[in-house]
Amino acid sequence: MKQPMLKYCGHRSFDDYKRSVELGIEFIGIIFANSKRQVTAEAVANWQQNKPLRDTQKLVGVFVDEQVDYVIDIANVAKLDIIQCHGKENIVTLEKLKSQLSCSVWKTIHHGPDVCNEMKRYEGIVDAFLIDTSVKGMVGGTGVTFDWQYVPTYQNQAHELGVPCFIAGGVRPENVEQLLAYQPDGIDVSSGIETNEEKDEEKMIEVKEKVKSDDSLS
Repeated sequence: MKQPMLKYCGHRSFDDYKRSVELGIEFIGIIFANSKRQVTAEAVANWQQNKPLRDTQKLVGVFVDEQVDYVIDIANVAKLDIIQCHGKENIVTLEKLKSQLSCSVWKTIHHGPDVCNEMKRYEGIVDAFLIDTSVKGMVGGTGVTFDWQYVPTYQNQAHELGVPCFIAGGVRPENVEQLLAYQPDGIDVSSGIETNEEKDEEKMIEVKEKVKSDDSLS
C-alpha cells in the first residue's frame, strides 16, 4: 500500500516549524488567515533563513477569502511553494493565483452533501483537494473528524480530476490508523499534534511513525 503524504499545519513558532523540518514532514502548513495560529510572512521568511527546508519539503500557506494581491505579497515574502485556499474562493480567484504565481494551488472543501460537485467545479484549476470537517464559525483546526466512510468517494472524485486528495479534521495519534484503513492520498494534522497550543514533538513523531511505517525518522 502506498504511504500517504503527510502535512502538518498550524505552525505558530520557529520551534514548531523546526520540529517538522527535522522530522522530514513533506508539507509544512502556515496559517496566514485570521486565526490563533496566524503568523506573519516576515516571521516565516526568518524561520527559513535559520532552518531551510529540505529539497523534499514544501511550504504551504493557508488563506481564507483573501484578496489576490495580498496572497501574492505573502507568497513572495514567505517563499511559499503552495497556496491553500481554505474559504469560499471562487474559480476566478484561483485562476488569477495560478497565472500570477509559480505556486501550486490547493482547494479546501468542507465535508457535506455537495462535495463531489464542488470538486468538479475546480477541474483543471487546482493541484490538490483537502477535505475538512465543517464546524460552524470555524474554518480549520477544529479537532473534529467527519465520517471517514466518505473518504473513498472523495478520493475517487479527485482521481477522476487527476489530482490527489488530503483528509483533515480531528486527526490525532489515537485515530490516525483508522483513517489509514481508507488509504487516503494525504493526511493533514494540526490540533491533533498539539499540547497546550504548541506542537508536541512526541505526538508529531507518533503520527509520522504510524503514517510512514517504513520510513526511518531523520
